[in-house]
Amino acid sequence: METGTAMRSEKDSLGFVELPATAYWGAQTQRAIENFPISGISVGHFPRLIVALAQIKQAAARANAATGGLDPSLAAQIEATCAEIIAGGLADQFPIDVFQGGAGTSTNMNMNEVIANRCLDRMGLPRGDYARLHPNNHVNLSQSTNDVYPTAIRLAALTSLVALRDGLWALADAFDERAAAFGGVLKLGRTQLQDAVPMTLGQEFHAFAVTLREDHARLAELGALFHEVNLGGTAIGTGLNASPAYRAAVVPELAAITGLPLVPAGDLIEACWDTGAFVLFSGMLKRTATKLSKIANDLRLLSSGPRGGFGEINLPPMQPGSSIMPGKVNPVIPEVVNQVCFQVIGADLTITLASEAGQLQLNVMEPVITFNLMQSMMLLTNAIATFRTHCVTGITANPETALRHLEASTAVATALTPIIGYDRAAELAKEVLTSGRSIREVLEAAPDLSPDMIALTGDPSRLI
Repeated sequence: METGTAMRSEKDSLGFVELPATAYWGAQTQRAIENFPISGISVGHFPRLIVALAQIKQAAARANAATGGLDPSLAAQIEATCAEIIAGGLADQFPIDVFQGGAGTSTNMNMNEVIANRCLDRMGLPRGDYARLHPNNHVNLSQSTNDVYPTAIRLAALTSLVALRDGLWALADAFDERAAAFGGVLKLGRTQLQDAVPMTLGQEFHAFAVTLREDHARLAELGALFHEVNLGGTAIGTGLNASPAYRAAVVPELAAITGLPLVPAGDLIEACWDTGAFVLFSGMLKRTATKLSKIANDLRLLSSGPRGGFGEINLPPMQPGSSIMPGKVNPVIPEVVNQVCFQVIGADLTITLASEAGQLQLNVMEPVITFNLMQSMMLLTNAIATFRTHCVTGITANPETALRHLEASTAVATALTPIIGYDRAAELAKEVLTSGRSIREVLEAAPDLSPDMIALTGDPSRLI
C-alpha cells in the first residue's frame, strides 16, 4: 500500500484484513492480492471473463428471486451492479493475479465482493458492512466457485471466439483477393524446398485461404462444446445448497442474458471436474496456430532476398530492418505471427497438463487453463488482424522473377513423362542441371523430341 492510503478493516474466517478504504473488493480478494504476486497480469486483463462472471451473478440473482430464495429488492440491487460491470464499469476492481491457488475461488470472491460493496454504496451503506447484503449469503447464493468459474470460462471463450473467427475469415478473404490478383503469375511449385512442377502464385495464395476457412468452420464446431455448463451443480455437482427450482431456472436465465444456446450438463458431477472440452478446443487453437505459422514461413521464403533469395513476392516494408545494415528490411509481420503461434502451441501443452492434473471431483488447475485459453485466443485474434492489415493486403508479385525460376528449373520436364517415359525425362532434367542451359534449350537440342512435344512444354502456362 502507498503511504497515507486510507484503509478499512474487514473480517473473514481467518481474521481481520486491512485494505484500501476506496476498494470495492473485500477481505478475500485482498488476501489473494497478497498471496499471489506471480505474473503481474490480473484477471481484469481479460474483460470477457469479468463480463461472464457478472452475467452468471445476474442470472443467479434472477433465479434465486424467482424461486423465493432471495429478497427481490436485494436481487434488483445485484442485477443493477452486474449490469454496470457488464457495461464495462468497475473494470479496475479485479486486481488479483491470473495465477492463483484455490481453483478460482479468489476470482469468484473478487466478483462477489465487488458486487456486494457496490450494492452497499447504492443503498447508502458503508463498504464492508455486509449485514444487509453479503458477498456469500446473497451474491453467491446457490452457487459455488466450482460451478460458477467453469461456466464463466466457457462463456468467455464463446464470446472471444466471435472475434477470432471473424478475423480468420477476413484473413482468408485477403488471401483470396491476392490470389485473384496473382492468377496469371506463373511460378515454380516446390516440394522439400526443391524444384517440383509449375503452378501459379494465385493457386498458392488461394490454398492459404482454403485452409484458413477450414479452421473457421472447425472452431465453430468445437466451440459448441462450451454451450454445456455445470451451473447449478454447486460444489461437486450434487447441487448441495441449491434448490431444485433454482437449478431448473438458472441456466435458462443465463441463456437469456447472454443470448447463447446454453444447456445444463447431462451429469453435473462429471461436468464439475471434466475439462476435456478445453483440451479439445485448445488443440484446435494449436492447429490454427500451426497453419498460420506455416503460411508465415512460406511468405518469408517467397519474399526472401530480395536479391539473394526467392524474391518472387514483396511484403510491405514496415520498418528498417537493421541497426548496422543500411537498406535492410525484415519480414517483421510474419515473424511476429510465428512467435504468437509458438506461444499458442506451448499453451496447448500447459492446458493438457493442467487438465490431466485434476483429482477426484474437481480440477483445481482451472486458473492456468483459463489464462492460457484466454491469452491464446486474444493473441491469435490480434496476430491475425495484424497479419491481414499490415502484410497480406499489401503483398505484390514479381512475375519476371517467378517465371525466370520456373524456366531455369527442371519442372517442365515432368510434363513429358507420359509421352517419353520417366527415365528419358529424368535424363533431360539431369542435363539441365549439369549443363547450365534452360529446359527450353535442352528440349530444342534433343534429337528424339518432335516440335509438337517441344511446343507442349515451351509455354509453361499450358502445364497448369
